[in-house]
Amino acid sequence: LQAEGKKAIYEADIEVSEAIDFARYYAATFEVPPDLQANALGVVVIAPPWNFPYAIPCGGVLAALMAGNSVIIKPAPETTEIAWLLTQQLWAAGIPQEVLQFFPCSDGEMGCQLIRDPQVAAVVLTGAWETARLFQSWRPSLRLFAETSGKNALIITAQADRELAIKDLVKSAFGHAGQKCSAASLAIVEKEVYADPTFQRQLRDAAASLTIGPATTLQNIVTPLIRPPNPALLRALTALDEGEQWLLQPHPDNEDPCLWSPGIKLGIRPNSWFHRHECFGPVLGMMCAESLDEAICWQNATDYGLTAGLHSLDPNEQKTWSNQVEAGNLYINRAITGAVVQRQPFGGWKRSSIGPSIKAGGPHYVFSFARLFDKEDVSSATVKTSYSKAWKEIFSTHHDPSQLQCESNILRYRPRRGVILRLSEKKPQTIERAQLASELTGTPLIISISTEESDQDFLHRLKQLAQTTDSLRTVETPSDAILNAAYEHGLNWIDAPLTSNGSVELCFWLREQTVSQTRHRYGQIPTWIPQSRKNLLAHF
Repeated sequence: LQAEGKKAIYEADIEVSEAIDFARYYAATFEVPPDLQANALGVVVIAPPWNFPYAIPCGGVLAALMAGNSVIIKPAPETTEIAWLLTQQLWAAGIPQEVLQFFPCSDGEMGCQLIRDPQVAAVVLTGAWETARLFQSWRPSLRLFAETSGKNALIITAQADRELAIKDLVKSAFGHAGQKCSAASLAIVEKEVYADPTFQRQLRDAAASLTIGPATTLQNIVTPLIRPPNPALLRALTALDEGEQWLLQPHPDNEDPCLWSPGIKLGIRPNSWFHRHECFGPVLGMMCAESLDEAICWQNATDYGLTAGLHSLDPNEQKTWSNQVEAGNLYINRAITGAVVQRQPFGGWKRSSIGPSIKAGGPHYVFSFARLFDKEDVSSATVKTSYSKAWKEIFSTHHDPSQLQCESNILRYRPRRGVILRLSEKKPQTIERAQLASELTGTPLIISISTEESDQDFLHRLKQLAQTTDSLRTVETPSDAILNAAYEHGLNWIDAPLTSNGSVELCFWLREQTVSQTRHRYGQIPTWIPQSRKNLLAHF
């Protein structure tokens, strides 16, 4: 990981630990409900990224294998050796070579043929949103589970612990040279803090003091990029748009074009190029907000919704923010990178996720790799009981399975914007279950039946339907024309029978969200803080 992935030693150590966590978690938690039959999808291709070349493929491989599939690892060309070592370790652990195969190839024609091969049942991709859309254009009916891009922001209000906020911001922005889809690319800072010269000086000094150099030198924190900057990153590292200025100007190393010092830009304007574009490198943009409401608006304004952060000691601000922010992984008073299996299952909203949008490292992820059916016919009353119980015990409440004293890690569920159920014929049982799921979860439902609405008519109104929905649900595979139109309008395709089991079915009607909040300050866990905060706020 240090030599090929160019990771600092502490980043490499975390990644190996995450791979071990995936192995233990999926083995310990996956269990098919007794009333359902689980059929493997078939051959699953794992297409991991170069920035997490060990943990992410390990998690994908093990999840697919747990559900009974065969797996092909197609590693990123930049980190083939790491993927090969992982594959050998899994073989040595007892996984047969006939079940797990290693297929290094270029991302060009050979990779395209692999994705298009009808024998491939599903692909797990971690990479750019544009890559996911390319895969969909090659083969619209492909089951694609993709964790894609992020344009992540950390809000800092006037009620923040400023020194702690700076520490977490620098860690989030420049860890692994900013080459994390979860990295903080933006800091949206309330005006009182933004205009404070001491805050700006401390932020600049904190970033400028990071040691820079090869990953093989243990003390280095900012290590080289995996490759020289692409045009978008180069623009972010070298150019200023109107109103912007450098708080800390980045510079390339004289001998290594992949090694850049950290950069911080002031004056990023709403809807500007830097506000909306993912850059994937060691450069941070600063925005000045008049209020928390304005900051939340800017945080939600990007096409992505992967990670988001808030630094504020005010419980009211924390509540307001967590109820409004549109992202899959939320962090309060801590860094916004470093998700841990079970504690913070990982996956985003909007363009940050393609497919069923079920979080990796969470309780429902392995089910993505199986097709589930009822073992026998059940009555409507039984279905209603199962759905209602699942809603009451699982999906309408918060869960913190890790139960740490120093940090809360809540897994909760939010309604999708809406689901379009497209059926080939009128199926009363399926429709009844969909209506029940919609009613319980609060997710709007639109039903379209091909015997009553032709593909042509459905396509004609799909653009309008997509304005208030985010998912196309089917039981049989629709035409490529419908799938291409759905992708074009930003809909996620979910292809699964509507089972009688509520703990499985309701997942498809909700979006998972984790909220991780630091409970301590500087290692202390003071039980008196909540009341003290109330008294302090009342005083002012």
